[in-house]
Amino acid sequence: MSVSLKAALVQMQVQPKICDSLSLAESFIKKASAAGADLVLLPEMFCCPYQNKNFPLYAQREGEEIWLELSRMAREQNLILAAGSVPERDEDGKIYNTAYVFDRQGNQIAKHRKMHLFDIDVSGGQSFRESDTLTAGNSITTFDTEFGVMGLCICYDFRFPELSRLMVERGAKVILVPAAFNMTTGPAHWEILFRTRALDNQVFTLGAAPARDPSSGYISYGNSIAVSPWGDVLDRLGADQEMLVCTLELDRVAQVRRELPLLAHRRKDVYTLIENR
Repeated sequence: MSVSLKAALVQMQVQPKICDSLSLAESFIKKASAAGADLVLLPEMFCCPYQNKNFPLYAQREGEEIWLELSRMAREQNLILAAGSVPERDEDGKIYNTAYVFDRQGNQIAKHRKMHLFDIDVSGGQSFRESDTLTAGNSITTFDTEFGVMGLCICYDFRFPELSRLMVERGAKVILVPAAFNMTTGPAHWEILFRTRALDNQVFTLGAAPARDPSSGYISYGNSIAVSPWGDVLDRLGADQEMLVCTLELDRVAQVRRELPLLAHRRKDVYTLIENR
C-alpha cells in the first residue's frame, strides 16, 4: 500500500510581538488541519524579527510560553508540527537558533540547534553575523514518524551537503528546512539548493520561509518550496503571505532509488562519510 504525506508549508509574516506571531501561526495551522495536513512546517525565526539584536530579547527556555503554545497547537490540531525555529536560551544563558518538532499528541519528538552559523559578507549584497549573538549546535537531527524517518536542519545548515547525506544515512526520506534566505542569496541559490539536495540524496526536500517584508531589517526571499526525489519542483510560493499544501507520495523515494541507484553505487571502498558521535 502506498504511503502519502500531506504537508503544509506556512509562509507567514513575522510580527513584532511574540503573541501575535503565535496567533498568526495558529491560524495557518488550523487551516492546514482543516485541509487534512499531516505535517505543518513553519519558517525560520517565525516569531522573532530576524536581527541579531532581537535574538536575546525574544529568546525563551525550552518549556516556556512559545514551546507550550506550539505543543498545544500540535495536540489540538492532531498533526505533526515542525515548528520552524525560535531563539532558545539555555540554562547558561547561551542563545541558539532552535527548531522543535511535536507529534500529534503535542510531545516533543525532535530538537535541532542550528549547526552552521550564518556569518557572511557578500560583496555588494548582504552582510550578517549570527555568531555575534548565537551559539552553534552540534547535533545531526533525524526523527521517527508514522510516515518514516525525517531529517531536520535550519537554513544555512542546508548548504553543507555532508549534513543532508548523513540524515539520509540514518534513513531520512524527507528533509525539512525552516529557512530565511535573503534577497541576495535567495534568487541566486534557493531553488538550486533544494533541487540539488533532493537529487543527490533522492529524498523530498521541503523549505518554509517567512513572507517578504520590504520594511523589515532583514528581508526574506520567501519562495517556500517542495521538491521531489527526482528533482522536480512540486510547488513553490512567491513573496506573499500564504500557505502551500502538497501531497508527498513517499513510495517515490524507493522507486527513484531503484531506477537510478545512486546511493547503492557509491564507492565506499574509495571514500566514506563518517558521523562523529
